[in-house]
Amino acid sequence: MKTYKNYSLLRHNTFGIDQHCDMLAVYASVDDAVAVARSWAATRGPLLILGGGSNLLLTQDFRGLVATPEKRFDVEQQTVPNDGGKTRLRCWAGTCFDEVVAYAVARGLCGMENLSLIPGECGASAVQNIGAYGVEAKDIIIEVEAVELETGRVVTLAPADCDYGYRMSRFKREWRDKFLITHVTYELSRTFVPHLDYGNIRAMLESARVDAGNLTVGQLRETIIGIRRAKLPDPEELGNAGSFFMNPMVDEPTFRRLQAEFPGLHYFEVPGPEGRLGYKIPAGWMIEQCGWKGKSLGRAGVYDKQALVLVNRGGATGAEVVALMEAIQQDVERKFGLHIQPEVNIK
Repeated sequence: MKTYKNYSLLRHNTFGIDQHCDMLAVYASVDDAVAVARSWAATRGPLLILGGGSNLLLTQDFRGLVATPEKRFDVEQQTVPNDGGKTRLRCWAGTCFDEVVAYAVARGLCGMENLSLIPGECGASAVQNIGAYGVEAKDIIIEVEAVELETGRVVTLAPADCDYGYRMSRFKREWRDKFLITHVTYELSRTFVPHLDYGNIRAMLESARVDAGNLTVGQLRETIIGIRRAKLPDPEELGNAGSFFMNPMVDEPTFRRLQAEFPGLHYFEVPGPEGRLGYKIPAGWMIEQCGWKGKSLGRAGVYDKQALVLVNRGGATGAEVVALMEAIQQDVERKFGLHIQPEVNIK
């Protein structure tokens, strides 16, 4: 295990915010994670568990311990007993998630391809329940291994234990800062069942003259990558944390009110409990309708190709990004009567 005092987190968050922590601990094994847990338990001081920092906005120095898994590609391929069509990938928490998607696709393993190019690490995928284009991490996660900080106990958690929802899990609620994730296992299939009916996937396939009936898993990955690169900035060039806001879910009466008031309303139907439909209203569309797309407030701004993305235009502080967030929230609530929540973890 490596530790660093008074450490800058500039390279540990994709927003490019330069804040420091009192101590950074990098754990490289399960034993290291147990050692971090025991060290923290002796003091029980402030703690921040950090992955790749692609879903984080720092607003001040962190006066405590930051724990993060070592960044390395570490994937163990496992055949599922008595099921020749299933394969599991047990991944170290600090493994780049998109590198795992590339690894899977190259071997004809299907189920992750719609999650291509999502930034971040495997450990964070289990916390955030990352999702894109009709697929979520909960659809493929079969097991999460972690160390309980309170006791140093090594535990194995099933997806049902994690209570996954839209960009949500128990790790973000009652389990916040309770576990150091060490491994995530995904279960994939050798049978390709493409998910094409979310966003503009089919339109992109048609424009590239790709026959959806003969589509390969590799072609779908490249299509998803093309879509994401066209609308999302590279954090190395323009600091950001990807989609900043969650798309709000509304019930039938609210949806009908919005549809009557805004004839061009964008929405997605989402199956709900007892067969009832819910409706997801794209936050990016609402932000654009409020005139924020491409606009700035100080050194923070809204990306000109995708209004759901807030960006650091150079030297922005976390406080400036928060001020922009709040101004957007107020305008959306004033116009649509809906409150949009940040997807990004604000510290």
